Amino acid sequence: MIYNHSEKTIKTDRLILRLFRESDAKKISILCNNYHLYKNTLYLPYPYSIDDALGWIKNHLSNYNDDRMYEFAVTDKETGELYGAIGLSHNKNAHNGEIGYWIGEEYWGNGYATEAAKGMVEFAFTKKKFHKVYARYFTTNTASGRVLEKIGMKQEGILREHVMKDKKYIDLVYYGIINHEV
Repeated sequence: MIYNHSEKTIKTDRLILRLFRESDAKKISILCNNYHLYKNTLYLPYPYSIDDALGWIKNHLSNYNDDRMYEFAVTDKETGELYGAIGLSHNKNAHNGEIGYWIGEEYWGNGYATEAAKGMVEFAFTKKKFHKVYARYFTTNTASGRVLEKIGMKQEGILREHVMKDKKYIDLVYYGIINHEV
């Protein structure tokens, strides 16, 4: 992982994680306007419009500059193609944060979420000096659980029927990693 503070980017072997641009809104709306993605995420609306994308992007730079949240586009290092998103919250009092991510369905199975998540955890520990990074996923989204396991996170618990999605209660699985475990 190579972090460039002035460019606000994280580079991994195949990816560049960068701030979103307004010009990404059309591609975001195409990728996110997908029921299979929606059903595995906590906050994405469905259907998903360009206005949803623009509204989501508008505070990313100020969140980054204020060390509240780091929200990056997951892009191909060579072509710049947008694959998805990854974010990291910053709880300054607890020295921790939550990662969350999504990858467009046409890019599933290529390891992009794992590579981006690994880069983001390294950024959290080496550059932002977090003590802990955690994540959560729906029990129905086992692929997300595999991503977290691959980056070294350990399951910490399950919150039973914790959220409602499409009029059904869903369990949330919590995973975490502490900086000395990396």
